[in-house]
Amino acid sequence: VLTPGQAGDAPAFEQVMARLRVPRQIGRPRVTPDMVLADKAYSSRAIRRHLRRRGIRAVIPQPADQAANRKRLGRLGGRPPAFDREAYKQRNTVERCINKLKQWRGLATRYDKTATIYLAGLHLAAIFIWSAR
Repeated sequence: VLTPGQAGDAPAFEQVMARLRVPRQIGRPRVTPDMVLADKAYSSRAIRRHLRRRGIRAVIPQPADQAANRKRLGRLGGRPPAFDREAYKQRNTVERCINKLKQWRGLATRYDKTATIYLAGLHLAAIFIWSAR
């Protein structure tokens, strides 16, 4: 899902999850991953509720402001969401990939006027990065 450069990624989360396919060795791809690793920007109630409804484990750290608000409410704030530090470390691979893609100036600055041209540049960058391995 391609969004405008100034738009946040979290509003497009449900669209991304709807298009997600997890390949299997045999048979059709699964539409439900085991877990979702995301950064603090995705720590909203709506996203966590969406994942819970679909039976997907959320590995998303809680931002400091959300934790402070929960603690300020005391018992009414509820307990903190579960967080698996070891599983979250796997997110490093994705971050490194994004950083390699951002080495391409056109992708980092989003100068392209249309989404199709930007997406074509993204595909070219991915091909060059993959072939350089």
